[in-house]
Amino acid sequence: MRGENPTVLRRLSAGFANIGDVQFLPGYCVLLVDDPEVQRLTDLPRDRRARFLADMDLLGEAVELVCGRRDPGFRRVNLEILGNTDPYLHAHVWPRYDWEPEHLVGRPVWLYPVERWSDPATALGAEHDALRAELTVEIDRLRG
Repeated sequence: MRGENPTVLRRLSAGFANIGDVQFLPGYCVLLVDDPEVQRLTDLPRDRRARFLADMDLLGEAVELVCGRRDPGFRRVNLEILGNTDPYLHAHVWPRYDWEPEHLVGRPVWLYPVERWSDPATALGAEHDALRAELTVEIDRLRG
């Protein structure tokens, strides 16, 4: 990591922990595989597959701990490996909150209106610097 991508939080065992470029659910993160040629989890040998899943678990726990401290409305973390749009292996780590609209709170994040994904008011920016820092500290703490 050379510090060129502002979304990268940390290099992990088999990927890169990133804060999401949209933050309508504060704390959203993405784990990107460290080899962009890898399209599916099953493209990895079993040992690297296990490391990627362990990285996803670690990032999920960091998001859970940070978001739980920051927002009393925090409910849980959803972990997803989808691959329907971007062809490289990646995992979404979505914090979920009690304050989400009732018709969406128990449903997949992907049902949020398309405008939420490009709303400048919730785009990643300087106002998320403290969140980024807390996530990074928590990742480092969990890695021991």
